[in-house]
Amino acid sequence: MHRTITALCLILSFALPGCSGSSSSSGSQSDSAATGGAEPKWTIAMSQCNLGEPWRAQMNADLKRAAAEHPEIRLVFNNAENDTLKQRSQIEEFVSAGVDLIMVCPKEAQPLTEPIAKAYRSGIPVVVIDRQVLGDDFTTFIGADNVAIGREAGRWIASHAKPDARIVELKGLMTSVPAQDRHAGFREGLGDVGEVIFEADMQWLEPQARKEMDSALARFDEIDVVFAHNDPGAHGAYLAAKAAGRAEGMLFVGIDALSHEGIAYVNQGLLDATFEYPTGGTVAIETALKILAGEEVPKNIELGTSTHAQAKYEDE
Repeated sequence: MHRTITALCLILSFALPGCSGSSSSSGSQSDSAATGGAEPKWTIAMSQCNLGEPWRAQMNADLKRAAAEHPEIRLVFNNAENDTLKQRSQIEEFVSAGVDLIMVCPKEAQPLTEPIAKAYRSGIPVVVIDRQVLGDDFTTFIGADNVAIGREAGRWIASHAKPDARIVELKGLMTSVPAQDRHAGFREGLGDVGEVIFEADMQWLEPQARKEMDSALARFDEIDVVFAHNDPGAHGAYLAAKAAGRAEGMLFVGIDALSHEGIAYVNQGLLDATFEYPTGGTVAIETALKILAGEEVPKNIELGTSTHAQAKYEDE
């Protein structure tokens, strides 16, 4: 499917305000990665659920960098700003604009399933990244196995914490599938080791994690381990414990392992371990190009993981 000039201006009206002089009905923050030179052959529209998490900003950067190597595509970004209704509107606008392919990182599974399915049934390929939706009305899903990553984190904690450890679990947004999967995998990997004495939904956000950790510290005199579903959550918990003078002796474990964030925290001795959750940006662009070229792609593309722990654990 090739875009018409009208469709191009329609989508650029919410990606690049100067195109039509009108603002987007979604009111979203947006960006575009046009490759310059000749007119791109295809337009790919990307809806990111939010940019408040450093991992998502890194995903957009990885997508933009990968797209820049392919002058045949124009990649348009929209930020749903953690607003499910706004993200639904963005997907509907992508369809109205007649884009050639949609990429989406859904904020939540259930509310985004319908607009994604409608876009897919209209004939537009849809690449779902990171967070699953319900059913199978999309072209392909790209993401890591969150159950497996949560299980690895649970096993690591089980092998490094004392048998009766008192554990805090700071969960991601529990209406999102990755948070549900990380929680399930973590409890499976933890097995019979320790007791989870406090759990809270910090919605993937560091300030919320710090607030919840303050509550845990106020309620419990002894905490041995903090497991957060992402590195900002683990870092927020560490800062809360440090401010209370209680960080010494606690284990802090997170997920994501961005070089400038989770891995840096491990190297600085703030976190004990982090587990890589790859953004999949390069894989997403490569997959989109195959789809646009008419090639078949797998329904599910699983990304790998790795563990990054402080050097003191290397010989254990």
